[in-house]
Parts: sequence; C-alpha cells; structure tokens
Amino acid sequence: MTSVLLKHLGKRFGEVEAVKDVSLEIKDKELVVLLGPSGCGKTTTLRCIAGLEVPDEGQIFIGDTLVNDLPPKDRDVAMVFQSYALYPHKRVYDNIAFPLKARKASKQEIDRRVKEVAELLQIKHLLNRKPRQLSGGEAQRVALGRSIIREPKVFLMDEPLSNLDAKLRLYMRAELKKLQRQLGVTTIYVTHDQAEAMTMADRVTLMHRGRIQQVDMPFELFAHPNSVFVAGFIGSPPMNFISCTLAEVKGEAYLDSTSFRIPLERSMFEKVRANTSSSELIIGIRPDHVTVSGREGWRALATGEIYVVEPLGTETIVDVRIGENIIKVKEESGYVIDAGSKVQIAYNPQKIHIFDGKTEAAVL
Repeated sequence: MTSVLLKHLGKRFGEVEAVKDVSLEIKDKELVVLLGPSGCGKTTTLRCIAGLEVPDEGQIFIGDTLVNDLPPKDRDVAMVFQSYALYPHKRVYDNIAFPLKARKASKQEIDRRVKEVAELLQIKHLLNRKPRQLSGGEAQRVALGRSIIREPKVFLMDEPLSNLDAKLRLYMRAELKKLQRQLGVTTIYVTHDQAEAMTMADRVTLMHRGRIQQVDMPFELFAHPNSVFVAGFIGSPPMNFISCTLAEVKGEAYLDSTSFRIPLERSMFEKVRANTSSSELIIGIRPDHVTVSGREGWRALATGEIYVVEPLGTETIVDVRIGENIIKVKEESGYVIDAGSKVQIAYNPQKIHIFDGKTEAAVL
C-alpha cells in the first residue's frame, strides 16, 4: 500500500508564495491529476513531492514515511518530465536500463527487464536507436520505460504529453491511463489541459494561486463546482456568468438581471438567501443547458440577437447578445443561422448554478 499525504504544504520563492497550505491525500493505486492554469503551483507541488524542491512548511508522507528530509533518490519515486530528459548519446536500450545500471543490477536482469518493459510499451523495435531518431510519441514511451523499470512506489508526471501534437496526445493519454491501471502504481499527474485531466483522473485537484480550490471526481467537478473559478475553468466552452440580484415582489421570488428574470421556488429562494452575504449574486449556466432551437420542458429566458456562429464540426457554438451579456449556446452540428437574427433563448431550470457575488462561492 503506497499512498501520498501532503499536510499544510507551503513553498515560497522570495516574496512569491507558489504553494499555500496544500493538504491532499492520494490513495494507493490512484491516479490524481493536479490541474490549473500556469503559475498555480501544481508543478512546484509535484517537485516538492519528488524532493527537487524543499518545502518551507508542511509535511510530505510517501506510504508511512515522512520524506521531507530524504534526498530524491531515497524516496522511491519516478518522475517523467515534459522534456523527457533522455540521454542523447545513449541508445534507447541504455536509456531504459540506466536506473538498473545505477543500482548495479546484473547484466542478465537488466536485459530481461529492459525487454519486458519494451514489450509492454511496444518499443522493442526501437531499442538500438538514439533519441534523435525518435518521434515525440516514441521518445515519450522511452521516458516512461525508464521510469517503469525502476518499479517505483509512485509515478510523478509533469505535463508529459504537452510536446505532442493533438492527435498523438489523444492516443497517448488513453495509453497512459491503461498503463497506469495495468501497473497499479500510485500516480500524480500535472497538466493545464482540462480534457486530459477529466479523461484520465480518478480524482482531479484543481489549483489556483497556490491553493487547492476543489478535489473531486471529474464529473462531480463539472456538475457541482464549488466556486466561480472552478465553474469557469472546467468545461468547454466555459460556463456563462451573469450578474444578478435576489429579489422578491408580492410573494414572487426571482433572480433579477437587467435583461431577464429567473423565477425561484420558495424553498430555493430561502436557501439562497440563507447562504449569501448580500443580495448580489452570479448566475452560472453552461452552454449545454441553454438553447436557441427549443427543447421540451425548458423555460424561456430572454430574446437576444445572434452575435456570431462558430461551427466546430461535431457541434455549433452560437454566441447570443442579451443586453450587455454574450451568452454561449451549444447547438447540434450543422445548425445554421445568420448573425443579427433575433432568437428566443431557453434554459434548463434544473441546471442553473448560483454563486455569491462577493465571495464567488457556490450557493446552489
């Protein structure tokens, strides 16, 4: 059983707090993705776990061992870097074998293990090549092979697919997920790509400005974001946000934007009022949950004007101007409408999100 536990981890670079009070448990055999924009602290957190950075506060446990004072070589982790970090003068065989040679394993064991790993990664035909003779995907597999052959307790991966083209990235993330399940090794994976995170992770840890914003299973992160930041970062196109106020007139409760009103049931109104610090709110609704072509059971929202249409092949994104707001709507592939046309927007009343206008925390 190899888990990784971070307790109140902190790391500063001068006056910049790169990681702030990060506490997280990665379970045995789990694949957890650290996700977030550039500069959010995800790679610094990974480097602290690897021993490549020394934290200023907090504790790091790998299994039952406190590793803060252990050098990287004694932590029994393997790190795959964005640049692959292969030795350019060594053959693929020798790159993969390097960790075993450093441990002074026998030639017979090295040869057996290298061939086993090469078979697993389907790179046996590359063993005599040099790194300069490899494609990006092949080099990435060799870097993985060098990590796998060590049989570490934990894999640490720092954006290992970011140098690949889009098609190869799709293929390799499926291969990586399959490989991780096959090996059963606890894995921490860093990326800024939400599609990578959502498709690969058992759980996603979303970071922003050095802090963890939310840790959850991918679908839960999408369906139940705990803040405006999480809601806006997860999902493509991102969630629509509209400022509004909580209002009640003659017993009728509603969310009041300058351009439209959304009625609220009494129980919902009371819940929102009890959990907000003011009447200023933010409505959040995903492009999937608004329509200009009509859906049974959805409620009319407002009349708007087509601003621009973005055909994407598998779907069409329609930007609609309502007052000062641009609402993104996701329609089926082939949906055609002219810019400037007047349309009626409808929404799914079961799918709206409400956030506190001051704290930006989720209310509903």
